Amino acid sequence: MMHEMLKDKDAVIFDMDGSLVDSMWMWRAIDIEYLGRFGISLPEDLQAKIQGMSFSETAVYFKERFQVPDSLEEIKDQWNCMAWDKYTHEVPLKKGIPEFLEGCRQNGIKLGIATSNSRELVENVAQVHHLRNYFSSIITGCEVKRGKPAPDVYLAVAEQLQVEPSRCLVFEDILPGIQAGLNAGMSVCAVEDDYSASDQEAKKALAHYYIQDYQGLF
Repeated sequence: MMHEMLKDKDAVIFDMDGSLVDSMWMWRAIDIEYLGRFGISLPEDLQAKIQGMSFSETAVYFKERFQVPDSLEEIKDQWNCMAWDKYTHEVPLKKGIPEFLEGCRQNGIKLGIATSNSRELVENVAQVHHLRNYFSSIITGCEVKRGKPAPDVYLAVAEQLQVEPSRCLVFEDILPGIQAGLNAGMSVCAVEDDYSASDQEAKKALAHYYIQDYQGLF
């Protein structure tokens, strides 16, 4: 039995970190390790400041705020290297994702990914978990003008999938991402994630739907 949120939908678009894979914890660990190389401890407000920013926007923010000597390309290369190993060995899919993707495919629902992460890492995740064949469109925040909460990356995926925004359902785990989906004129389902547990009520209030995981949606 298909969940009501999927009725009248021609496409499902996922955010990646925290929505498709359980990886939000990892980025905090990487920020601590990276800043530690320069003797800088992690500021308490950092995660809130960079939420929703694209990979490139985050690199610019680090360069300006922390005055690190690395170039923007070096910063991104190091993050990619640090994350690659974790994504390959330590990051699981959200519960119920394989069955949910198969259900979408069998019901003719197109699938896309709209991520703030880097192209290298999203392709790595897709490869490790054998997801590439499911997704007809993968677009990163670095490939559009503005990161989330602007709707750019979601609208770009919808255009590539050739689906009207109103016929798209978005899965997101953080407030700027939920806002990005809403700004794109799409239906949005918030996904539970430990990383954003303190925002749970705000997520429920903002999104059209809320799930703990993907089990039983088909």
